[in-house]
Amino acid sequence: MKKIILVVVLIAIAGVAGLVRSHTKSGRSIKDWPLVLSQDPAGASARDEIRKSYELSPGARVEVTGINGAVTIETSDSKTADVYIERTGASQEALNRRKIIIENTASSLTIRGEKGDGGFLSRVFGSTPSERVTLRLPRQVSLVSKGVNGALVVGEIEGSVEVQGINGKVQIAQASGSAEFKGINGNISVGLKQLDKEGMNISGINGNIELRLGEGVNADLEAHGMNGNVTSDMPNVVVDKSRRGNYSAQIGRGGNSISASGINGNIRLKHMAELQPADQ
Repeated sequence: MKKIILVVVLIAIAGVAGLVRSHTKSGRSIKDWPLVLSQDPAGASARDEIRKSYELSPGARVEVTGINGAVTIETSDSKTADVYIERTGASQEALNRRKIIIENTASSLTIRGEKGDGGFLSRVFGSTPSERVTLRLPRQVSLVSKGVNGALVVGEIEGSVEVQGINGKVQIAQASGSAEFKGINGNISVGLKQLDKEGMNISGINGNIELRLGEGVNADLEAHGMNGNVTSDMPNVVVDKSRRGNYSAQIGRGGNSISASGINGNIRLKHMAELQPADQ
């Protein structure tokens, strides 16, 4: 019986050795393989990167749309826009189901996700790849971001912002001019240095909102259809509640409009200098 067991063990060891040799006889190391073979916690085994740099003129419009993942935007006193996009998926075929389009002129930069290769059944039943977008932009830009399935985190910009259809938190350190936030499933934290005559519009938000306002902001706030409260940490700003779900407040001398409607959460007013970003 012992001899039989020993023979079985030797046969098993020989089989494993042959399997190892069959996978290494090509002489290629793992680092030479085109795909990442070990899966990450999200189950991705295929990965690629996009790295680009562009020159932008002051006041350029930057648009980021249709991204299946988080977007992070850093800013600096430069004229160069650096783009880094990491794409991951279950396989190379999965990566091919989506593509990233980048278009650029001196006054604009557009980054958008679109349907890629593959038939209808592949796109419907196959796994969807994800993207992680990191941008380093000049401060003097206006920003438009729509259809992002992840958090949107933005540094200081000296321009307007338009943010719609975000499934995640939105955090903007500073913007100037007009601002619009619509259809966001997550908390919002935004600093507004100045507000022009187009004002700020906030609607369809499922989360809390923190507005950090600069010393030069003079505005009239009107909030309707609130499933939450409006409060202020700013001196000399009194919030009036006319009836359930409706609030108003004069900020500074009053003037340009801050309009909020359909908010499932609270609105808090603060001075911009008081910001200490909290985990959201």
